Amino acid sequence: MNTQYIVGGASVTAAQNASIKDNLYMHVNGAWLEQATIPADKPVTGGFQDLADDVEKTLMHDYQAYHDGKFTAPNPMFAEAMKLHTLASDFTKRDADGITPLKPLIAQVLALKNLKQYDEQLGDWLLNDMPLPFYVSVSPDWKDTTRHAVFVEAPSLILPDKTYYADNNPAGPQLLKVWAQMSQQLLQKCGFTADQAHRHVENALAFDRALVPYVMSSEEAADYPKQYNPQSFAKFISNSHFLSLDNLLNTVLPQQPQQVIVTNPKFFQALDQIINDHTFEQLKSWLLIDVVNSFSGYLSEELRQLSGMFNRALVGSQQAISQAKHAYRLTTSVFSQVIGDYYGRKYFGEAAKTDVTAMVQKMIAIYKKRLQNNNWLSPATRDKAILKLDKIVIKVGYPDKIKPIYQKFHVKTAAAGGTLLENILHFNKISIADNLAKFNQDVDRSIWGMPAQMVNAMYDPSRNDITFPAAILQAPFYSLQQSASANYGGIGAVIAHEISHAFDNNGAQFDELGNLNNWWTKDDYAHFKQLTQAMIDEFDGIAFAGGKVNGKLVVSENVADLGGLSCALEATKHEEHYNLKEFFINWATIWRMKARPQYQQMLLAADVHAPHELRANVQPQNFAEFYETFDIHENDGMWLAPEKRVQIW
Repeated sequence: MNTQYIVGGASVTAAQNASIKDNLYMHVNGAWLEQATIPADKPVTGGFQDLADDVEKTLMHDYQAYHDGKFTAPNPMFAEAMKLHTLASDFTKRDADGITPLKPLIAQVLALKNLKQYDEQLGDWLLNDMPLPFYVSVSPDWKDTTRHAVFVEAPSLILPDKTYYADNNPAGPQLLKVWAQMSQQLLQKCGFTADQAHRHVENALAFDRALVPYVMSSEEAADYPKQYNPQSFAKFISNSHFLSLDNLLNTVLPQQPQQVIVTNPKFFQALDQIINDHTFEQLKSWLLIDVVNSFSGYLSEELRQLSGMFNRALVGSQQAISQAKHAYRLTTSVFSQVIGDYYGRKYFGEAAKTDVTAMVQKMIAIYKKRLQNNNWLSPATRDKAILKLDKIVIKVGYPDKIKPIYQKFHVKTAAAGGTLLENILHFNKISIADNLAKFNQDVDRSIWGMPAQMVNAMYDPSRNDITFPAAILQAPFYSLQQSASANYGGIGAVIAHEISHAFDNNGAQFDELGNLNNWWTKDDYAHFKQLTQAMIDEFDGIAFAGGKVNGKLVVSENVADLGGLSCALEATKHEEHYNLKEFFINWATIWRMKARPQYQQMLLAADVHAPHELRANVQPQNFAEFYETFDIHENDGMWLAPEKRVQIW
């Protein structure tokens, strides 16, 4: 392997036997990269993905064991999930039904004669999971997180980020061509002539192009406070003279809101320009193709394969996932917390939950000590930071209870005349109604943002909570068979990473209750901005995957990586027999990843995380202990001059 990698601003040749002094990531993962094979149905393989694959294999085996009568459902909700799994797996029926389940939805779009008619139906379309040219949902109010508020968002573009539409991005036109081919073929499968399908595709592409100037880029959206723009009800409904936004909100919400939180004012200010009588035909085609593309995956095998063509091109996957994986993932997505409860209780358990919770509490205690000893925060800001740390809610393994909404999910089986699409639409309607009914209600802070079977972790600034699902609490992140030093380089750094999100460029603007509230002194925040700018500069412009890293896009995750590694490093050094080589080596191990170029390019454009290789390599360069541990000096590839090293927390 003779690929060029850019590490810490210096170009080094990555090889299987790369010296740890020149490239930590390649030294640790070079041999793995040589032999790792990306499955044909995936764009990527690696540490996180391998764990996810193991979870998938385990649960797919358990689903089959249930169907074989080897165990009974632990609760009625699990039994309903398995009914859905049976329905999703029955491709004989799905193939026989063909497009029939989709026909009523297509007819509903085609029946629209003008914009006024669509406007009159907006509320029903939203409640019935039919497309709107914007999103309406209910979430905790960022200024008062004890209550739910109504949020409205701009629609998604066809491509994953507006940078794909730039003239100098060759991937954009290529991907739009694939999308157009897929959409045209799907429309023809649904009974449209080639000419009709072509006209609808051209109209939809024109509507999509009209959206581009008014939607946020991923970089803009990564700055959370920019998305909090409350407007009075009167101000919001005045954004359009062609859509009765007041009727829409009064139809779907239990009461009229005094204000609406607009995540992208620029889009809504241009609403009259985007949606009017002259653009109606483009909008109608966009709605039609949204329906066909979104729901074809629940139909026959032919349509499932065809409807995934664009996404496979986007990430570089060579083939669709198998029918068995499709049925598993669909079921697990719809009944996510039900399956998470089963997985967590069977494969994680209370003992491990207690052990990891203690580890999180230990990391918080170390973080608290670091804040107390911080030399650049004023006492007023430091006290507020410690208060916020004390108020963080810890969620480990799986929730204590399953959300009540799943008790409403009852599957209409094939024997009862039910189809897969019919059930999916029914569950979506229940979920939409449940969400909208929360408007102006108290927020339940016990709700989890991730199910137990997900290999990930998160910090929610609006709740000031950290979540570590059961699935990530395995090797190489965490194992009793690994040394404490290796565990700190894995799950310890991940835990501290999530804690650090409370104090990244976004989290730092939310208080201990999750409210968007400035708790900093002016001078402290100005200094903090300087430090985060140094982190932006450290990553900005690093060449990777044929492009360059956008330092502003990835700054929040990089601040969290830096704080997490720093805190975990200190925790390791508190152990009686610590080994920093094992610590840094496992840090590099958890980031191993082999991905297709298209997937890497998509992440580079739209993901708030830096490329895995750079997370593994650049962050350790900020710590003196790294240089001391591996005897790294100025002429080595991993060397970064002391004045360029960044430290924040």
